[in-house]
Amino acid sequence: MAAALALFRRVWWLVPIAALAAGWWWTDRQLADVRLTLARERQVWTQDRADAEQAKLKAERDAADRVAAAAMSYADRLANRAPVILESTNTVREYAQTDAGRVRCRAADRVQAIDLLDARLAEAAAAPGRRDRAVPADAAAPASGR
Repeated sequence: MAAALALFRRVWWLVPIAALAAGWWWTDRQLADVRLTLARERQVWTQDRADAEQAKLKAERDAADRVAAAAMSYADRLANRAPVILESTNTVREYAQTDAGRVRCRAADRVQAIDLLDARLAEAAAAPGRRDRAVPADAAAPASGR
């Protein structure tokens, strides 16, 4: 035991060094674990952010598609509701040759009947004292007007 005590007196300074080395090694292992955990969390956060950005872009694209579809639907409904007014005889003839034109263009006698109706209405409005006469009905015209 005296030999052990003599040896301890010669190398006592190694005990604090060994304790500090063990503490350093334990702390390094803890820091490595924390670094790995942070790296994984950062990777998950980055992936979540990229997924959120993709979802946002998809939502914006879908919204733009819905707006475009709504605009087209509105334009179609508006075009079906409002008559196509064609001024030129050649334009009428070309339009009447299409499928949509055959359905929507009136025959020449119908167009002349409309012009005659307009003339009668203008004549009735211009003549004073003739306001009691009924306006002639245009039975073949669609209910939405012309």
